[in-house]
Amino acid sequence: MAAGGFCKLPNGTVVVALNLPSPAPASAGSVRFLVHAQNRARALTRLRNLGLRSVYLRGNAAPPTPDEITAVLHHPDGLIWRTAPVAGAVGGPDLVQELWHPIRALLRRPTAQT
Repeated sequence: MAAGGFCKLPNGTVVVALNLPSPAPASAGSVRFLVHAQNRARALTRLRNLGLRSVYLRGNAAPPTPDEITAVLHHPDGLIWRTAPVAGAVGGPDLVQELWHPIRALLRRPTAQT
């Protein structure tokens, strides 16, 4: 089940955070996406246009943290991801060991080797 949420910023834009299954074929984990857009509908449309077709935001169970909002606001694309922390992991879910990545790093197709 995908968790997600949003935060409306003082300038009227929103930051949407979604935990989704990884679109990478070799990965079985989940990925946390952060999207900065004019409104929630546009944020979800940006993800759908990248091939994540069944993206919906129901409720506000996992809104972006202040650190996540800062990260997405400082990225030129306004769309970043990282592996979602696993609940119950050693060190707890708040222990983040991975940096944020631009979306093109996740959706990059593997090159054919001959």
